[in-house]
Amino acid sequence: MNYILFDGTVRNALLPFTFTRPVADIRIGILTIREKWEKYLGYTTTTLTEEYLSEKFPMVEMEENVMINAAFLPNDVLAEMVKSLEKNQAIFKGEEVIAFYTNDTQDEVDFDSYEIIDYQEDGLKIEHTWDIFAKNDAALREDFELITEGRHSQPIPKSVNVIAPENIFIEEGAKLEFVTLNASTGPIYIGKNAEIMEGSVIRGPFALCESGRVKLATKVYGATTVGPHSVIGGEVNNSVLMGYSNKGHDGFLGNSVLGEWCNIGADSNNSNLKNNYEEVRLWSYETEGFAKTGLQFCGLMMGDHSKCGINTMFNTGTVVGVSANIFGAGFPRNFVPSFSWGGASGFTTYLTSKAFQTAKIVMARRQVEFSEQDAKILEHVFEVTQKYRKE
Repeated sequence: MNYILFDGTVRNALLPFTFTRPVADIRIGILTIREKWEKYLGYTTTTLTEEYLSEKFPMVEMEENVMINAAFLPNDVLAEMVKSLEKNQAIFKGEEVIAFYTNDTQDEVDFDSYEIIDYQEDGLKIEHTWDIFAKNDAALREDFELITEGRHSQPIPKSVNVIAPENIFIEEGAKLEFVTLNASTGPIYIGKNAEIMEGSVIRGPFALCESGRVKLATKVYGATTVGPHSVIGGEVNNSVLMGYSNKGHDGFLGNSVLGEWCNIGADSNNSNLKNNYEEVRLWSYETEGFAKTGLQFCGLMMGDHSKCGINTMFNTGTVVGVSANIFGAGFPRNFVPSFSWGGASGFTTYLTSKAFQTAKIVMARRQVEFSEQDAKILEHVFEVTQKYRKE
């Protein structure tokens, strides 16, 4: 069977992260949503997404296809239901479609002609940017079970101070000595060729993905995910770094999400709690205003390729778009549009020629090419976000 993950109605609610990737390629827990579905289904998947993303994330359509709403995270029950779908069948959760069978001759899908199968189990779904960190605890625990089932961890080094070692899994090539791991509050996963440097104290649930690094004497609270080739230091609490991003120095990052190729300057901090303890509001690209999150703790949402200079201070509930460069004294505004250059004293437009030049250098350090596809995607983001930039 051919499985296709589609963005669904949540795409705009997940901006700025879905400016540069389909919903399926958001990381929550240990794996991306795509990686989760592929492990459960036993098949590779392709993507139905925005046209400007489709060159990098193409869709492969065959005679028989199952379309899957990427906002829904898989589990054993849901995956079996999806694998069992037959012609003219669809799985719904309430009024929302989770998956349906289709063929390449169907111009449009009329669910009135389908047999509707109700999915009544509880499951994880991402509907807002803040869900990525708020639901990371549950997603991380599920991924840990999925990844480690039937496998044996590498031995925990004798110098490691450990609590609940049965909840720790270390992949081949990982390095850690003279650190403290407390997995009594949740599992700890240490990926292939990852490194935790001496003096670090980590409380689960926690995931350090392949080739990730934890710098000397770092303090980490669950539920935190450090994506592939990412670096953390200082103090990190309930945050997700999707991949190839650095928060390598002292400073606090809490209840936050960083996309890919982000860099947080030394001694930078974000607030995750308002001084009056009230509910945090966060910029919404859907309403072009500030939306209620229902959360008392909410920090920084930073899109791909964005960076901040040393000693940057972020207000509670700050949204930073794609390819922004923030620096200077004071608190920048709590919505920083894509391709903005500046800080609290004001912003100018960060021209794509300059942004692309930096992206090429940054990505080359990790032996990754900044491709023509990447440039086209960022050019599109520059154009569609122009209305938010005021000089």
